[in-house]
Amino acid sequence: MCVLTYIPTNETDFIVTHNRDETLKRPKAFPPQTHSLHGYEVTMPQDALAGGTWIASSKAFTLCLLNGAFEKHTPQPPYKQSRGQIIPDFFRYGSVESFCQHYDFEGIENFTLIVFVQNSLVEIHEIRWDGKQLFSEQKAVNQAHIWSSATLYPLAIRQQRAAWLADFLEKNPHPTPEHLLDFHLYGGTGDKHNDMRINRHNDLVTQCIVQISYQHHEANLAFYDLLADLKV
Repeated sequence: MCVLTYIPTNETDFIVTHNRDETLKRPKAFPPQTHSLHGYEVTMPQDALAGGTWIASSKAFTLCLLNGAFEKHTPQPPYKQSRGQIIPDFFRYGSVESFCQHYDFEGIENFTLIVFVQNSLVEIHEIRWDGKQLFSEQKAVNQAHIWSSATLYPLAIRQQRAAWLADFLEKNPHPTPEHLLDFHLYGGTGDKHNDMRINRHNDLVTQCIVQISYQHHEANLAFYDLLADLKV
């Protein structure tokens, strides 16, 4: 769960686009469906192996998960649960503050969780767990942001991707969802190892893209299955 961009379109609306980079040995994810979770109607794709998710949206929240916290870590299994369960679990708590205060992070592998709170004004919360300590901060909602998985992309590549996004926005100051999809498909320098859409030795590839357009207090979720060349 691997690269995410956030683009504000006005004071209350935004576009979130997320590439899922995963080994072909892992079964394909199930396309998005709407589930009732702890009183919320939540639309999300599901991992076919562990049953969790890496992205979800409701009227109140949009959440995106990336593997790793700050830098690549050495896994130390066994872990008590899949990181894919974190997003469904979040809806038990109803707020970022309650989630950070009461959720039991011990025994979960390192991750970064981005939470978009969709009130009258949007909030962005960046939550990182490095296996020992929780870090949380708010990000500016009037600025574009990009996050890449620390387990797959070293700092130099993450910084390069930020430069690509800045260049893209300079050329496209008012991007549409279609513009951003193109950036997530074709952005980069031709290096299939580290471009926005990757293919590492026909094993680790960008399997799908999920895009959420939040406008007028409604979220529209599009799912692009790149392996089947299909939009759901």
